[in-house]
This record gives sequence, structure tokens and C-alpha cells, in this order.
Amino acid sequence: LLNTSIEIRAGELVCFIGPSGCGKSTMLNIIGGLLTPSSGSVSVMGEPINGPSPRQIAYVFQENALFPWYNVIDNIKLGMEFQGVDRAEREDRAHEALKAVGLPNFAHHFPGQLSGGMKQRVALARALSLDTDVILMDEPFGALDEQTRMVLGEDLSVLLSQTGKTIVFVTHSLGEAVFLADRVAVFSARPGRIKKMINVDEAHPRSPDFMTSDKFGDLRNELYRQLHDEIRKTVEQAA
Repeated sequence: LLNTSIEIRAGELVCFIGPSGCGKSTMLNIIGGLLTPSSGSVSVMGEPINGPSPRQIAYVFQENALFPWYNVIDNIKLGMEFQGVDRAEREDRAHEALKAVGLPNFAHHFPGQLSGGMKQRVALARALSLDTDVILMDEPFGALDEQTRMVLGEDLSVLLSQTGKTIVFVTHSLGEAVFLADRVAVFSARPGRIKKMINVDEAHPRSPDFMTSDKFGDLRNELYRQLHDEIRKTVEQAA
């Protein structure tokens, strides 16, 4: 990453998109305190981030990171246990989070009994149960088929409108970025920097009709124009 700076407003969803290896996930990990920047600083609500901060920031990764020997509700409660949340409160918050992602009847199922999309819903429920101000999502739907990604994107837009969480979301999908984001940060080829911020002026929750609108198409085309040359550069660098 090169001279990269961004300010993310409370309650908005910002997508990072760019060529492979440009630093999107690195930036996400710096925000989350998993990596230390060689220069500069990160703060959340005015508080400096100098390491992992589980009371302020939750993660959802591409791999759902569920423990196969725990059932769904125990997987969700585990994060709160690390936070030091009282046992009774853990139970209540876990069930509320499971209800929020549409899986209230799967509390006692094990990960091996769930589809890929359901596992990611559980991972999202675990992040929601932590009740942090910020959720960082690193290509959480990347391993799923396009139809499942679309449905989970709709659900995430609804959750954003209901919870007011601040979400930073890394994706390679142009359509996913436009559908989910309030703003899209377009990264350049390596060494990465934020080339352009694109605003998506559309209220949450967003409906499937937005995907077929002229506005959606225009924004997706603008993203493609911004990314095309950067992807070319990445291919040339690898040659």
C-alpha cells in the first residue's frame, strides 16, 4: 500500500475492490489491528487501534471458521465468551443474532449439516452477537455461487438498515460492490493506493429491482472502467 488514507463514516458500508495483490485485505487487516502499518495510524471512534480490538471490531472471513465439533449456537457463543460476556447474556444474544440472519431453527445443527450459504449466515451471526461498532468482511461470499451471494447480499443490506453497523467489505465482484456499498474504494494495481471513491446513492435496504436499474448498470460500468487498466497492469507485472 502506498500513501493510502480513508475515512469511513459511522453506519456506512464501504467496499474495497481492486486487482489481486493490490492490498485490499492488507488494508482490512490494518484497520482490524491484525497488521501494524509501517507508517501512519488507525483509529475507531477516535480511539487508536494498536492491535486486535474484539470489543470494537468483529471479523467475517471468506472461510467461515466454524468449529465442526460445536453446534451452531455454541459456535456463536464462543466469540462472546472470549469477550467475557456473562453466560446468560451469551445465550440471549446468540439466539437474537441467529434470528437476525434467518436461522432461528438451526441452533442445534452442526456445521457439517449446513450449506455453504448457511455457514456464512452463522459466521455473520457470530459477528453480530459481539455487538461491536465495526464489522470487517473479507470476501465473505466469495466461495459461494452467484445466486446465494445475491440473496446474502440482500440480507446484509437489510441488516445494515436495522443495526446501523459500520461495515468494511472486501470483494472482487463489481455487482456485489455496487449492490452493497454506500461507497466503493477502487484500488490501483500494486503498489496499491485508493484510485477513486465512487458513491452509491441508494438507500438500504436494497431490493433486487435495484440490480436491474439504469443506475446500477451505470455504476457497475464506471467501476469496470476504473478497474480495467489496473487489472491490465497487474497482468503485465506478473508476466
